[in-house]
Amino acid sequence: MKTQAPVSTNTVWHHATVTRHRREAQNGHRGAIIWFTGLSGSGKSTLAHAVEETLHQQGCRTFVLDGDNVRHGLCGDLGFSSKDREENIRRIGEMAKLFMEAGMIVLTAFISPYRADRERVRGMVEHGDFIEVYCDASIEVCESRDVKGLYKKARAGQISEFTGISSPYEAPEKPELSVNTGGAKLDKCVHQVIEEMTLRGIIHNGKADI
Repeated sequence: MKTQAPVSTNTVWHHATVTRHRREAQNGHRGAIIWFTGLSGSGKSTLAHAVEETLHQQGCRTFVLDGDNVRHGLCGDLGFSSKDREENIRRIGEMAKLFMEAGMIVLTAFISPYRADRERVRGMVEHGDFIEVYCDASIEVCESRDVKGLYKKARAGQISEFTGISSPYEAPEKPELSVNTGGAKLDKCVHQVIEEMTLRGIIHNGKADI
């Protein structure tokens, strides 16, 4: 059973006069969390950064939260046990929510292997603010890429609790979007994500008029 994070006491939420809606109006598009999930090597970071480049060129305010980068700082104290993975995603979810409240489009690229953890982040925000994008690539394809040499080490027993080998990955059952990052070209995958964001009213032709 998942444990709930401790709640701070003696604190009061301060309501700012500059609201999310005002920030979004200034930015010209909605804030949102675009949550890329998939196995290591499935193309999450590549796709997230490519989507950000497209959005940036169209004048959108964006930021990518990348798994490795976050573990260098904010989550540098965490390992890869199921408990630490849960805390890793909780922190990322809270940070992504803050970016979204700033009116930005935040793109997250994390394996985030457990459905319950991803759903917990979804539950932190209003309906329509969390877009789950499943980077669908088979373990065989991901292992054949093995850019970091991690699968090889995991197969050799040098890395414990490695997702897809010695630790489970729970694929989304009903993601907002499933992208074939294991076989489709990058530009096609980017187009799919941009199209989905447009359909959901986050952007309109690259940048929304709110």
